[in-house]
Amino acid sequence: MLHIVHAIISVLLIFTIMLQHRASGLSATFGGGGTTNVVQRRGAEKVIYKASIWLSVLFFGLAILRWYVY
Repeated sequence: MLHIVHAIISVLLIFTIMLQHRASGLSATFGGGGTTNVVQRRGAEKVIYKASIWLSVLFFGLAILRWYVY
């Protein structure tokens, strides 16, 4: 039962991460770009951001729980 819930949470986590949009290119991923932008999230973007945080906490919490249960 826990592995099914874990799989569902992992798929939801993947979707929330993929929905987050960054306009910075690949160079900013590796430290390039040089500009620092303050990001203010509003509306649906804020909900998706917070959902990805909570889903990641649940994902790792379930991973630890499954490690001790099985």
